[in-house]
Amino acid sequence: RERGLDDAPKVPKQFITDREELSQYQQTKRKDFEDQLRRQRQHIGIWCKYALWEASQKEFERARSVFERALDVDYRNQTLWLKYAEMEMKNKFINHARNVWDRAVTLHPRVDSFWFKYSYMEEMVSAVENARLIFERWMKWEPDDLAWAAFIKFEMRQNQIERARDLYDRYVSHLPTARAY
Repeated sequence: RERGLDDAPKVPKQFITDREELSQYQQTKRKDFEDQLRRQRQHIGIWCKYALWEASQKEFERARSVFERALDVDYRNQTLWLKYAEMEMKNKFINHARNVWDRAVTLHPRVDSFWFKYSYMEEMVSAVENARLIFERWMKWEPDDLAWAAFIKFEMRQNQIERARDLYDRYVSHLPTARAY
């Protein structure tokens, strides 16, 4: 208020009335994003905004292309993988999401959140066997207590009491700590 910042005129809302205007808007927006990326290629936030904007325009191939280009810049960025997979899941592209999660857990086997979300997605789409296979893959990496607990709870939710007992036995033999008992 002191400097008159509140008095500055606000940009009017833009209403798009036909295909030509939409096309023009999209072209301008893409050019803005590409210009930003040319200046700041390593800035992952811009990549994510760009890809999610493309997804909001229902341009999923373009969104995937932007995410893949971002992964070429920095495949170690966990946020990028999460946003990519979540975009696929949100738009109900389950097989695409599976591919993203599979690549993420292959490249980052020690990032537990990837495994949790991957197995949870499979359980939510009623692919119980796939979820079980994901948990088994995860257990080969000998994760911490929370991972074992998640696998055991998963089996309990599936009413597989014997499998849960076997998992407890495996858990105790792999991590013979006070927490395991």
